[in-house]
Amino acid sequence: MGHGVARDVGAGPAIMIHAVSLGEIDATRSLVRMFAGACPDLRFVVSTTTDTGSNRAVELYGNDPKVTLIRYPLDFSSAIERVLAGVRPALVVLMELEVWPNFLRHCARRNIPVVLVNGRLTESSYRSYRRGRFIVAPMFRRLAAVCAQDETYAKWFVDLGAAPQRVRVTGTMKFDTAPPPGDVRGATELADALGLRPGAERIWVCGSTGPGEEEIVLREFAAVRTRFPDLRLVLVPRHPERFNEVAGVIERAGHGLIRRSSPGSQHPAPGAVILGDTTGELTKFYSLADVVFVGRTLVDLGPRQRGSNMIEPAALGKPVVVGPYTHNFADAMRHFRSANAVKEIDNAAALAAAVAEILSATTDATAMGTRAKEVVRHQQGATARNVEVIQGMLPWAR
Repeated sequence: MGHGVARDVGAGPAIMIHAVSLGEIDATRSLVRMFAGACPDLRFVVSTTTDTGSNRAVELYGNDPKVTLIRYPLDFSSAIERVLAGVRPALVVLMELEVWPNFLRHCARRNIPVVLVNGRLTESSYRSYRRGRFIVAPMFRRLAAVCAQDETYAKWFVDLGAAPQRVRVTGTMKFDTAPPPGDVRGATELADALGLRPGAERIWVCGSTGPGEEEIVLREFAAVRTRFPDLRLVLVPRHPERFNEVAGVIERAGHGLIRRSSPGSQHPAPGAVILGDTTGELTKFYSLADVVFVGRTLVDLGPRQRGSNMIEPAALGKPVVVGPYTHNFADAMRHFRSANAVKEIDNAAALAAAVAEILSATTDATAMGTRAKEVVRHQQGATARNVEVIQGMLPWAR
């Protein structure tokens, strides 16, 4: 894969799907699966821009003969033309907000409809676009359809220039890609490899953590262990490039360390902290948890990193704790809030108390997890609605 790389990807109609990062790539799974079932002759070209997104795309689609993986072209005419000429897409799907003016212009020249799905905007992005509306409005007007996650996002897209009749609220696809309740494949083997004993000891999993959060978690973990000495902690940082950094944070805090990538090479003290320094295993860790903290919610890391995916552990029926920065999952959080299905805290000082409360009230924690699981089940269906919109945009359907 490389920027601007294009090659013959086979005969027959193709849909190009662009997703930036790991979370968005995960959201493409149900879309590709549903389209492949409805249109067996379709090919798919999935493009990414980040290394984590590319690595995840290889994990998901590397062995699928109907899916070609490329890097999204830089927004220069020569790179875009090479990709469009090689891919020959009948339609382009952009995930969330990957709208680039030159790319849209070249698609329009080739009469390739472009559909934005799972559409959302951060408040800061909306304000920035709003200030330059005279420039961005023509770009948004070129979109053949916008499938927004909620009513607020839909209104913002219209305000920025998208044609009102082309904007539709379809929900978030991240509910559709959540793991089904029940046993998660490979979780037992993972626990055995790391010496975790679900049911015989309590397990606290902190997933997709960001800078500054690991120090807070480790401090609060020490406080919670005074009440629950059998508690084990699993830290899974959001970005792989931080794995070594977080290992150092754990050791400097005075804890034993077990790295998932090399569990047999260490001889840590009992109760050592586990560092999930592999990719694609967070669901397994979540399935082992008695309580989950979802990262990038306790420290404000900027508008593009306010919140990680709390839908995944909720779908597994786990009691979930989040901090105040969940803006990137605002619609999902509204549903969880209304069902009293997650535990929200206002600041770092409240984390230990929230975790201890869940661990000491197992019946209430189980009930909260059940409510969370029901929220996920009731909110599923966005992918089918998006597929319906996209099918109506395909050239042979018009």
